[in-house]
Amino acid sequence: MACNLTLTFPSLNYSIQIGDTAYYTNYSASGGFTVGNANLIELGPIQDIDYQDNSICIFMLDSTTPPTAQSFIFFSKDNKVNLSSMVGYYGEMKFKNNSSKKAELFAVACEVSESSK
Repeated sequence: MACNLTLTFPSLNYSIQIGDTAYYTNYSASGGFTVGNANLIELGPIQDIDYQDNSICIFMLDSTTPPTAQSFIFFSKDNKVNLSSMVGYYGEMKFKNNSSKKAELFAVACEVSESSK
């Protein structure tokens, strides 16, 4: 499958992978807010990623209307492949408040399961 739609962005999310599915939705301004509609449109699988040009190449489905410059574009991962949690023996977290205002951390959780003895 060759790609038939190339989208260029100011920057790319580095967690995007070939095989992820691209979607878009249109949004508009209403009452001073940006409002998206619930109509999510599947563009198709991502075939190629170019981090130099900040572009992705998508094999767009035949019946799909292409997104406009005002569309919100996002991607999802295949949960059959990206379902596992971290594996290893050591984990470290650092929480930093860059604000000059008081902030509270409500909760922190970690999924831990013994993988070897």
